[in-house]
Amino acid sequence: MPDKPKVAFYWCSSCGGCEEAVVDLAEKILDVVAAVDIVFWPVALDFKKSDVEAMEDGSILASFVNGAIRTTEQEEMALLLRRKSKVLVAFGSCAHLGGIPALANLWDREAIFETAYRTTASTVNPEGIMPQVSTPHNGDVVTLPGFYNTVRALDQVTEVDYYIPGCAPTPNIIAGAVETLLSGDLPPAGTVLTPDIALCEECPRLESKPQELTIERFLRPHEVIADEGTCLLAQGLLCMGPATRSGCGHLCINGNMPCTGCFGPTSKVRDQGAKYLSAIASMLGFEDEAAIDRALDGIPDPIGTFYRYGLAGSLLRRRKMTPVDA
Repeated sequence: MPDKPKVAFYWCSSCGGCEEAVVDLAEKILDVVAAVDIVFWPVALDFKKSDVEAMEDGSILASFVNGAIRTTEQEEMALLLRRKSKVLVAFGSCAHLGGIPALANLWDREAIFETAYRTTASTVNPEGIMPQVSTPHNGDVVTLPGFYNTVRALDQVTEVDYYIPGCAPTPNIIAGAVETLLSGDLPPAGTVLTPDIALCEECPRLESKPQELTIERFLRPHEVIADEGTCLLAQGLLCMGPATRSGCGHLCINGNMPCTGCFGPTSKVRDQGAKYLSAIASMLGFEDEAAIDRALDGIPDPIGTFYRYGLAGSLLRRRKMTPVDA
């Protein structure tokens, strides 16, 4: 009996939702387990880095890496899995685009450490001790991974073959991607394994979207009970559907919440946030500067709204570059 194709899963800088998404395959996960041999999945099974190092280069059919690259250890594992795998898949928004962890690029490493280890209300650290890569302790040396100044998407560290978007990817997207990889009929390298159209184009509320959409005030979701049959943008809610790739099954829309953009842009869009900013500018129904300011008051966190998932790969990327890891 021929050996089953080998697959691996690894978790870098993310919340863990992508690992939960694999479990959310429910009974379909049994089909996956029957079709492949999972040779590395440290969050679920007892595998070690040394197990991967001992494998022949290219012996893994596909490695699914979720999470952005924040530390030296994560970069090291990404490069190792790249070498051992025929196919490397950026799995989820953080690996695909940098995700929410990349919003840390608004600050540098020193500012992050200062907040986390000194100035938060719950921190008790009178000596101001900061994490160190190497620290002597009782005759030994305790080591930690290095913490990079800049959060990066997976393809900013190594070559990526395919992308599965989403925060987290939906079970149907995951199952479809696995089936595609096992079929041997692979799409071109660099393909995002979801439809390449904007979410707005298949939104169940599309018919209620006005041809000429004018917005006078932007609302946050907690400020209004949205009508369940009307375009959310038409109700003044910032829905990222016009600048976001489809394929999620419009789960947020079905839950009467605006799209936050986790599937990233279509292939026609260079910068998702800039695309949406352009769309927003065309929707404002006035030219008076004071009125525009009042409307924009409904967007208290523009970067966190327009670049919630894609700051690492955007034209902005980060507030300040450094020579070491810009």
